Amino acid sequence: MKTSSIIAGTLKWGVWGANLNTYEIAKNIEEAVSAGIYTFDHADIYGGYTTEEAFGKGFEASGIDRSDVMFISKCGIRYPDAKSEHGVKHYDCTSEHIEASLHASLKKLRTDHLDVFLIHRPSPLLQAEEVVKTLERMREKGKIIEWGVSNFTPSQMQLLGQHKLPTWNQIECSLTQTTPLFDGTLDFHQTAGIGTMAWSPLGSFFKTDGTQPSQISVVMERLTMKYACSSAQILLAWLHKHPARVVPVVGTTKPDRFKDLAKAAELPLELEDWFALMEASCGHKVP
Repeated sequence: MKTSSIIAGTLKWGVWGANLNTYEIAKNIEEAVSAGIYTFDHADIYGGYTTEEAFGKGFEASGIDRSDVMFISKCGIRYPDAKSEHGVKHYDCTSEHIEASLHASLKKLRTDHLDVFLIHRPSPLLQAEEVVKTLERMREKGKIIEWGVSNFTPSQMQLLGQHKLPTWNQIECSLTQTTPLFDGTLDFHQTAGIGTMAWSPLGSFFKTDGTQPSQISVVMERLTMKYACSSAQILLAWLHKHPARVVPVVGTTKPDRFKDLAKAAELPLELEDWFALMEASCGHKVP
């Protein structure tokens, strides 16, 4: 499926972040869609299992047609529940939990299907055949259009691939987190035809004052002037240039940011500028 060039992540839209009300969520959705960002990323656990429902109310208030947007959600992580005798955070990739979580997400998001459904984390106890059969059954019933994984390594995707490969893998990837470029993950995505979504695509550039961000800043100052754009656009354009066709999942809660971020897909970042940023991130020239 073709997502928008930028995906709007809802992690901080609820009580884990800005705690937006129904009107504010509707406004965010409207501004995102107006900017060409029509794909929205969720997980059952966001906001302590409350953000999907808050988004569903906001989406209904927005008046935007469901056919004009794409919804992504995830399951598999379970937090301690006051109603349960168990108090340990754990992973649950059983058929029962996958189906229950999917149906709960559909109800909260007020939709009859998800465009993409992801297994949030790779459990060491994951039963590959059970997971694939469950997801395929949900796909055949029209509850999901495509399914994938999040934070999986190539070998973990190959484990599922004995039965069927995932369509997507959502991973942490950015200029300050370049591991997937060198550990075989993005190579495997391209070889196997797996789409790449990148969470935290701006990395730690705006979050810390360490050596790495400082080195990047020197190059960034030159490039923002050269391309007449923002630092965030440069960071996203750096990901867009990769042949794995990385789709960034941005976490902004501010509606006026969407248009600026969406423009990154059109920024013609030159080859040497891409490597100048890589050099600044690594702290040394490429071999």
